[in-house]
Amino acid sequence: MDIFDALIKSHEVQRAICARLLASVGDPERRTQAFSELKSELAAHETAEERAFYVPLFEHDDAVEAARHGIAEHHEMEEMVEELEKLESGSAEWLETVGKLVHRIEHHLKEEEEKWFPVARQVLTRGEQKALGEPYQEEHERLKAKEAAEGA
Repeated sequence: MDIFDALIKSHEVQRAICARLLASVGDPERRTQAFSELKSELAAHETAEERAFYVPLFEHDDAVEAARHGIAEHHEMEEMVEELEKLESGSAEWLETVGKLVHRIEHHLKEEEEKWFPVARQVLTRGEQKALGEPYQEEHERLKAKEAAEGA
């Protein structure tokens, strides 16, 4: 599995969790579970993606903008999650903010897949693309396990 296959697999997980989160608005237990899953998935994905994908892109002048932009959006989403954690779950403000977060996530995933992945495919050799997939997956799984242990 190359880096793009690994990232798209993670993107699909994020999309599914976002859909469950939006569908669970009237069910506090399901909403709490979906939000917890989303926080964990985002934290693991962001860090693993930055280390295994964006850092290597910084080595290529044509991809620096993509890497900076992606990392900046990760930080925006982290701030939104932190804001949600301070609000009362299910309140009008929380629901509005979670809607904005889901929109931001969907925008970010689409932009990566349609705009930044093509740039990365041009600057990373096929060998690099294949070599980065496994480190991403290993880091993602390690971070997910760490998040689960800390959340328990």
